[in-house]
Amino acid sequence: MKTEENFIDFTFLDITRFLYRWRKHLIIITLAAGVIAAVGSFMITPRYESEVIFYPTTINSIGNAMFTDLNKREADVLAFGEEEEAENALQVLQSDKVTQRIIRNFNLMQHYHINPNGKFPYTKLARKMEKNISYERTRYLSISIKVLDEDPKMAADIANGIAAIYDSVKTEIQHQVAQEAFAIVEEEYKNKEAEVWQLKTGLQELGKKGIIDIEKQAQSISESLYAAKASGHNPNAIRELESEQDTLAKYGSEYTNLYETLLLELEELSMLRKRYKKAKVDVDKTIPQKFILTNATPAEQKATPQRKLIIAFAMIAAFLMGGLVLLILEQKKKIVEPEQK
Repeated sequence: MKTEENFIDFTFLDITRFLYRWRKHLIIITLAAGVIAAVGSFMITPRYESEVIFYPTTINSIGNAMFTDLNKREADVLAFGEEEEAENALQVLQSDKVTQRIIRNFNLMQHYHINPNGKFPYTKLARKMEKNISYERTRYLSISIKVLDEDPKMAADIANGIAAIYDSVKTEIQHQVAQEAFAIVEEEYKNKEAEVWQLKTGLQELGKKGIIDIEKQAQSISESLYAAKASGHNPNAIRELESEQDTLAKYGSEYTNLYETLLLELEELSMLRKRYKKAKVDVDKTIPQKFILTNATPAEQKATPQRKLIIAFAMIAAFLMGGLVLLILEQKKKIVEPEQK
């Protein structure tokens, strides 16, 4: 029982004595670990890091942003994106479209020395990309693209290339949706134009029959007929006016219906024309999807390996492990020797 207590219970003085007693061994172990770590770190191929930082834009529809009243405008073309836009940007960057384009544009299969005909080439490539390429949202809601590579220029090229690919992919996604939306609006707009043209044609046919403005014509004919009857001098004029009055009575309701319907349809056509112009702008025009804050440049100093940290960690680990092993051996010796006596 006493031996167990001695093995477990240590004071600061006991630890100091232990370290002093085994100082030579611990120094040799620690220095040896440092030398081995230093040699090993020189065998690791250095990698360089480049970074692009950008803010995503808030614009999804150029037409709405540019051709809507300021009081009703939902987005500003010059506004930086916030949390929602940052999350959307990360989703786009992590999408298969962006990944495949990065692989193709920079020939990463060959660059990472992966045999496409070997075993699990795409799994190996995915792991390599995950290790070397990272995306994250900064505390200020911007997006950071970091690339590690053995070639500092290649690291910068890939980082800048990913930012450009993000821009093009997001533009393509929006353009695809814009085209579908434009096709719907265009069809509605053309149908409404046809309806308006049909109403105008109906009014033109009535115009040929002398129906131009039912209210003014009715008032004019009534006044002229009253005056003609009052004078009683021109029966032919009276009969002509009565014939015109009958024509107005016959086609008046049709004229009124066509005219009032035309006013409503023209109002709807005007609204559709605005939507049509906005949708066409979304199809025909593009704007950048990001505000670049920092472009990637070739790094002058390597990012990994950090030799000082590797050596320091190895020496500390070796010191602690060596001390633990020596402590176990020493305590074991204290337990075994009394038993042998």
